[in-house]
Amino acid sequence: MRTTEKRLDQIYGIVTSEDFLARRGLGNEISFFIFDYDPEDELLVRAHIEKLVSRLNSPSSPRRVIEFNLYAILLEILQEENLLDGMASFEKEYDREYVQEAISSLAAPDVYVELINKRFQGYEMIFLTGIGMVWPFIRSHTVLNNLHFILEKTPLVMFFPGRYDGVELRLFSKIGDDNYYRAFPLIPR
Repeated sequence: MRTTEKRLDQIYGIVTSEDFLARRGLGNEISFFIFDYDPEDELLVRAHIEKLVSRLNSPSSPRRVIEFNLYAILLEILQEENLLDGMASFEKEYDREYVQEAISSLAAPDVYVELINKRFQGYEMIFLTGIGMVWPFIRSHTVLNNLHFILEKTPLVMFFPGRYDGVELRLFSKIGDDNYYRAFPLIPR
């Protein structure tokens, strides 16, 4: 069994534990956790998250989780602005930097935070996914930096395709996303 699979199999036990929800052992820090994984395991991780969300939200589960896929949110933002259908022609007409800047300004971190704030009520934890699919339009550390203001007591697990050593986020294990000190590795490698 691959290392990622073994680590994925541990998540349910961790996130359903009383210590996880009670934030014991975190020294009053926010309960942000990062599950980092090898980018080539993306499809495996997506399939596991889907099963995990279903299991956690089943009637017999003691916990409820909501998943926020940043890519799905980006598509939703573009659709609401009536830009999704014309995106292909927009990309052909303008250079990459202009397109990136336009999308980044439209889908700024505060837009994500506002949407998450409206929708997470009634759930005991949050899964944040789609991190690699929205790069370079949105950076994971900027979303986390903005979310800690609204998620003081709600645990969050970010599924990160790359490496996190407790300080540095390296998207796809190559691109320095930035340093982020407030999250804990969910399951160290």
